[in-house]
Order: sequence, then C-alpha cells, then structure tokens
Amino acid sequence: MTHTVAVTRPLIVLVMGVSGSGKTTIGTLLAKRLGCVYAEADSFHPQANIDKMHAGQPLTDADRQPWLAAIAQWIDTCEEAAETAVVTCSALKRSYRDLLRSGHRTVRVVFLGNPPEVLAQRVLHREGHFFPADLLTTQLAALEPPAPDEHVIVVDNTRPPTTVVDDILSRLGF
Repeated sequence: MTHTVAVTRPLIVLVMGVSGSGKTTIGTLLAKRLGCVYAEADSFHPQANIDKMHAGQPLTDADRQPWLAAIAQWIDTCEEAAETAVVTCSALKRSYRDLLRSGHRTVRVVFLGNPPEVLAQRVLHREGHFFPADLLTTQLAALEPPAPDEHVIVVDNTRPPTTVVDDILSRLGF
C-alpha cells in the first residue's frame, strides 16, 4: 500500500523524458504521493505546436520556446506560493532544462530512462494522443541525456510505476 509522504519544504519535481517514457503515469502518481498539484506539459503547448505534431512534423527549438516559457512561468507561480508541485516536460536538451531550473531553487529534475524499443511500443499503443509514433525518432535524436553536473535523478522506468515512484521519493529524501 502506498502512502502520502510528509513534505516539509517547498519542492517542484520536473519529470522529464521523451514521448512514451511514462511522464504522465509517474508524474500523476508522484503528485498523489506528495499530496500536491500536478501539471501535464502537453497542456502548456500552444495549439500551433499540437497541430504541427499531429501532422507528423517535429517541433523546432523556436516552436518549443513559448511552451517552455509557459512551464517556467507555472513553476514561478508555484515557487512564489511556496507550493510543492509536479510538472512533466520532455526537457530534451540541456538548454531547456537550464531554462526551467534557472532562478528556481526548489526544482529537482527526474529523468525517466527507457530502452528505445520500450518507448516505441508505448507510443504505438497509446490511444487518443496527438503525438504520432513516427516522431519518437526525432525526439530520441534531439535528446541530450542529463550530464552528471546537472544533478538529475535518473531512474529506470521499465519497472512497475509504484516501484519507480518509491525510488524517486527515496532519492528525493522522503
């Protein structure tokens, strides 16, 4: 049985990974365990980005800037309110992660690692999502895995979700 952990300090957990990595599943469970608000990165995309991805076109850095800015603003709001929160974001490049962490002292980043074949199966079998399976290769090509100096928590997300969340919480000090 899982239980809610006692959070004694404000914390923003950014759950990152490519499409199909399990961000929504892990982010939702993590927020539930932390007893906090959860934000899905897809809800921050401007409609033009959603339309572009739905049409099978990969996003460019320029396309991602308003999306990343909106997530960073959401993080600002949570920090200003001294709230604990969980937000998902692919955060494919170090520059994206740097932007999301910049000036945010409570942000901890968690990278969900998965083998490409697992990702492909997850994306292929996902229903009702605007991200087509053939765009996964573009995300994998754009991914800059976190470097050691970024102090990102890297977890194997091929395990059961509750095990992954327990691992994340333990590594966050809970």
